[in-house]
Amino acid sequence: MPPASMRFTKRLADKRMTAAASTPATINPEEAAHFGRLAQDWWDPKGGSAMLHRLNPARLAYIRERVEAHFGSAHDDRRPLARRTALDVGCGAGLLSEPLARLGASVTAIDAAPENIAAARIHAAAMGLAVDYRAGEVAALLDEPGRFDLVTAMEVVEHVADVSAFLEAIAGLVRPDGLVILSTPNRTMASKLALITVGEGLKLVPRGTHHWSSFLTPEELEQRLAAAGLAVCDTRGLSLSPSRGFVLSDDISLNYLLACRPAG
Repeated sequence: MPPASMRFTKRLADKRMTAAASTPATINPEEAAHFGRLAQDWWDPKGGSAMLHRLNPARLAYIRERVEAHFGSAHDDRRPLARRTALDVGCGAGLLSEPLARLGASVTAIDAAPENIAAARIHAAAMGLAVDYRAGEVAALLDEPGRFDLVTAMEVVEHVADVSAFLEAIAGLVRPDGLVILSTPNRTMASKLALITVGEGLKLVPRGTHHWSSFLTPEELEQRLAAAGLAVCDTRGLSLSPSRGFVLSDDISLNYLLACRPAG
């Protein structure tokens, strides 16, 4: 029998081939068009992506925490991702990609909407940041050499056409000793009320952004991740504080984050 390292490499190669074969199924054209229409005001904290601006500080705090725990970087290190590579999947116009670059990472970012990528490139250039922005299917990156230390997919999995193929692609793009972080709404009555009834009803979120039936519970997503070869090592909730906005918490009823590592 070949050694464990060779068996792991073969399983990883098989997953990459499976994900590449499923490439056409991952992008939902209607979802891509919806978010592409938001491209021009993506960086406006009061525009159509205002909710993402409010979510971003808590998401970054979680990423920083998990990076420190996984890679062993110091809490006071201003660039904990220095000399590491990061892939931001479903990057929009770069709201998370730019902070990852500021944390020291060499960032590649990909989105289904070309309009978002055009806006992201303009904004990054104005900020003096080098981010390798791509438009298209994430599985297309499987054909390129090199894998990533960190892969993020924040508020994305609920918008893809084929969740399993999407997760398989991500699993094929992270290094064997790397880290994957996802965030997504939970499928609960609390999320339906907050994100759709109130959020879209009061135009805090553009109408048509969320489809409650596409939300996944943590148990459902963990099963899909396991099938793709990713093991969940931490789960955290995102809840809404009247005084502080979105905060990390133990309450996963509204939205949650998962940190994963390749199962080897």
